[in-house]
Amino acid sequence: MRSRPIGFLLATLAGAVLALGGTSAASASPPTAPASTASGDVGTADACYTWGGTLREGSSGEAVRQLQIRVAGYPGTGNQIAIDGAFGPATRAAVTRFQSAYGLAADGIAGPATFNKIYQLQDNDCTPVNFTYAELNRCNSDWSGGKVSAATARANALVTMWKLQAMRHALGDRPITVNGGFRSVSCNSAVGGAANSRHMYGHAADLGAGSQGFCGLAQAARNHGFTEILGPGYPGHNDHTHVAGGSGRFWSAPSCGI
Repeated sequence: MRSRPIGFLLATLAGAVLALGGTSAASASPPTAPASTASGDVGTADACYTWGGTLREGSSGEAVRQLQIRVAGYPGTGNQIAIDGAFGPATRAAVTRFQSAYGLAADGIAGPATFNKIYQLQDNDCTPVNFTYAELNRCNSDWSGGKVSAATARANALVTMWKLQAMRHALGDRPITVNGGFRSVSCNSAVGGAANSRHMYGHAADLGAGSQGFCGLAQAARNHGFTEILGPGYPGHNDHTHVAGGSGRFWSAPSCGI
């Protein structure tokens, strides 16, 4: 269930305590308590992650890394941004595209308006509201057995979901059907997957046609951080569109002009 802002409630309780001449027992704020922004305003609290202050080019740290995950689907055509905690020109461009996509002031600076939009788009487990970990893992329950650690596979899948969320929004917020994602080595072998399949790293998702069609999905994926796109016309991919992140770039969906 999506988190709800608690800033008003905390402010009300604090005011009541002060009115009684006491000291608030909630002075040691929980992780999701409102954080002060650089302008002195109180930010919205979120059950997944709460940003405090403003992030801009030159910022660094975990707050930047968390932001990069959410804007990973806005790197520009053919690109992908690094999830490295360093707010450089590529991150600024991605933030600008995210802001423009949602009708915000597109200045590449992440402040309260940008963070509040992200809060609206994510669930308490940090997944985007339209995708789930279960959709991205139909192999096993613990993300083990792939080419990377379980934690890394799950983290890669989270980035993939945010890319899909960006793609979904660009396609008119029409649902995208995810038929599969992460595979352990044994799951990959069982379905006849390629020996170096990015599914085993948590980077990949196989998409059903939905209302957009396989080609519509493949064409849109070029703009949302997917370095591997395989679709109609590529051997074994006439019945789905495969998208993935990771190093290098290989796009092939000849029937779609890719």
